[in-house]
Amino acid sequence: MGAQISLRHLRCFAAVARTGSFTVAAQQLFKTQSSLTATIKQLEDLAGVQLFDRTTRRVVLTRDAIWFQDVTERILRDFDNAVSDLQAVARSEQGNIKISVAPSLMPHVLAPTLVAFRHSYPDVKISVRDEGSDKTERSVLDGTTDFGISSPLNNFADLDYRPVLADPFGAVFPKNHALVNFKGKLTWADLRDYEYVSLTKDTGIGALIRHYPDLEPKHQGTEVDHASSTTSLYALLKLGNRITVLPSLAAHTDPMSEFEFRELHEPKIEREVCVITRHMRSSSPTTRRILEIMMKTIRESEPVHGVRILDPDAEVSASFIGGRPSGTIRQ
Repeated sequence: MGAQISLRHLRCFAAVARTGSFTVAAQQLFKTQSSLTATIKQLEDLAGVQLFDRTTRRVVLTRDAIWFQDVTERILRDFDNAVSDLQAVARSEQGNIKISVAPSLMPHVLAPTLVAFRHSYPDVKISVRDEGSDKTERSVLDGTTDFGISSPLNNFADLDYRPVLADPFGAVFPKNHALVNFKGKLTWADLRDYEYVSLTKDTGIGALIRHYPDLEPKHQGTEVDHASSTTSLYALLKLGNRITVLPSLAAHTDPMSEFEFRELHEPKIEREVCVITRHMRSSSPTTRRILEIMMKTIRESEPVHGVRILDPDAEVSASFIGGRPSGTIRQ
């Protein structure tokens, strides 16, 4: 392929057109005058039109080149602005980031992370979607969010699930419930004499409990009330004399925090809170920075009852990029 008109040609043309002088333009471009003259001559040959009339005192645009000056200046301005914007995004000075997060993780994990991130990167636009596990995974899968924070539900092959927190399950009940007076470690078997409200199986919490059908605190063959979110779960618990089972982070999130929480044993079951990203897709610099801040924030925050940090000393580059960890539950 032969020579083509390039940005180098346009920069040289624009400099000569603005200054009306090959000498001054060459100085501004840090080029020799002979090199600049050769570049302009090549541009004229490639374009098939003379661009300048040379006189003994000044260089002026030909009639055919007058309109081309405005076009050239606009092209160079747009290109330089685009490069500047791209570099700013790489430094996280501007740009956009989209996050999908399970509601129970909003106040304890994401909210303090966003406060710290906005302090360091005030011009990045942040979009947050408050969604259950299924929608969180699907929004990452279809690319509408940059990453998600949730417990695994579908375990899609095209997603990476990086465990961040282990969140223990416990019983949740009103402060005037009979379980308030229970002494010793509370077990799953101890819950079977009480009216139980379940989360639906399309929620990460509800799906996880259904992995242990022998433990779910309901009488054999009986129907229970169901809720599709912690918001509707709260409304059902307000009916009184009911219990439910939630991980600690969900139980210590408003409005659920008005109820009692007792960690469950025999066995102790934990959900894994994961950062969810697309497999084999490179994370943007902004995504990497917010994940770094998230891990730092988690390490420095006051721990919620029973919640453990998984691999607290791992670097983000190792923890969140590459690999295919499973979304298993620790017992």
